[in-house]
Parts: sequence; C-alpha cells; structure tokens
Amino acid sequence: MTLIKLVILALLSLSINCVGNERLTGSVLPKVSVQLWSVKDELKADFKGTITHLAQLGFQGVEFAGYFGEFDNDAKGLNKFLNTLGLEASGAHLGFDKLNEKNFDKTVAFYKAVGVKFLIVPWDDRAWHPEGIKAVVNDLNVLAEKISVHDMKVGFHNHDQEFNSYQKSTYWDYLATHTRSDVVLQLDVGWVTYAGENPIDYVERYPGRTITTHYKVKLPPGTHGKIPIIGQDTINWLKLIKSNITYGKTEWLVVEQEEYPNNLTPLQAGRDRERFLSKNEPDLTI
Repeated sequence: MTLIKLVILALLSLSINCVGNERLTGSVLPKVSVQLWSVKDELKADFKGTITHLAQLGFQGVEFAGYFGEFDNDAKGLNKFLNTLGLEASGAHLGFDKLNEKNFDKTVAFYKAVGVKFLIVPWDDRAWHPEGIKAVVNDLNVLAEKISVHDMKVGFHNHDQEFNSYQKSTYWDYLATHTRSDVVLQLDVGWVTYAGENPIDYVERYPGRTITTHYKVKLPPGTHGKIPIIGQDTINWLKLIKSNITYGKTEWLVVEQEEYPNNLTPLQAGRDRERFLSKNEPDLTI
C-alpha cells in the first residue's frame, strides 16, 4: 500500500506541474485512481476500511473489479460512501457476460447508481484469435451503441497478447480501427511495454480513445539494468503523461502496483522511486 501511495503522489505532482505550461493551458488534467484488484485481499478483509485508507492516501478515485463488500446489493449506499470520502468511481472492470441480454439492464442500473461511467472488459482470449477478434469488435460496437443512451461508455483493456501480429499490424490496432470512436481503449502501459511496443505511440495513434489509462510497470523480457518501479524502468513517464493529456484526452490515470523487485519492501521501493524523481525535475515543455 505504501508504494501505491508514493506512485500516486508522483503522478499527481507531474500532472499538476503541467498547469504552468502555456501550451497545455485549458487542457483537462487527468485524475488519479487505483485499480482495486491491486488491493483485493485487503478489500476482502475490510472493504470500508481499505477504501477509506485509499482516500486518505490521496487517491481521487477507484476502479472496481467485481467486489463491493457489504455494498454488493446496495449501489446507492456505495455511491454515498464514496461521496463521503471525496472519491469518484473512475470505472469498473467486468466481463462481457455481465452485459449480455440477460444481465445488461441490472448491470447498467447498478453501476449507474454507483456513479460509474466507464465499463471496461479486462480480458477476453478471443481478442488474439484471427476470427475471435472480429466477434470482440462486434460485441463492443453493439454494446457501445446500446449503452450510450445511459451516458456511459464501454471499453476494452489490453494485455500483451493483443500486440501479436495480425493483418500487417496487431490485434490491438485491428480492434482500435474497427470499433466505434466512443469505445474506450484502456491502454495498460505495462503490458504494452512488456509486448515490446511503446505506449506513447499508441496513445498518439488513436487520439481521444485512451480516456482511462492503466499506469503499471511490466519490463520486457531480456531487459537489463532496470527494475519495475516508475522512474527505474523503460518508460518515458513525463512524455507519456504529456501524451495522455494532449492526445489521449485522458480523464483517469489508473495506478496498479503488483511487483516489488530485488526483495525490496514497498517502503524501500517507494523510497528509491522518490530519489529518482527528486533528481529529475520534470521538463513538461512540448
């Protein structure tokens, strides 16, 4: 939990520094959220206490991952609880099955009452199959139209397999170019990097689509001299944040922290990341 706190403070600092840049004046600075899957064990032990602690750490929102503790059947109560903490629901991860004909109305009603605007499918192994990807695209397009009347959006979250080659590009490119413009491309920058691609390229390639973006470090195989901590990895974070603001029109940076390298404790890992940032003042000039 401590490392997540330090990451959030770093990202908030970098984003806020953009305010003084004249060429970014008028841009909407993204808020910072946490993917609740990162603290799933803590949530199961104490849902309200964990969410309260996340608010105290400085998070502006939470992204749900299918667990709601004592609010499982009380969407309005969950919304009220978040409001008392000054938190927003930045989105939710859920499978296509939760949005099928049988479950669509119930699912949408629940998340709408919670205050969720972005419903993101986090995984579907059809998305890297030559024929399956076409079915995923169709499902997303149908759902995007259907859910638009509720002032909500549907989207898809990548792993590394979506960047396998397909039709002279990648499965992710196919999904991006064959879905409606209101389908959210929730780019997980860690998995993009792990696949050997540059996440900045994909934010800029599909402007206005990465409305929510997962900020996580996942080092590509064979990487040497780097560790999976922001500032000590392979991603140009300053340029990525600028790209998210300028091209992605990103509303939410969703933090995930899943690895603690070299037997570091969360506190030690966070300390090393802070030392890196303190020695590298951000130059946010575009």
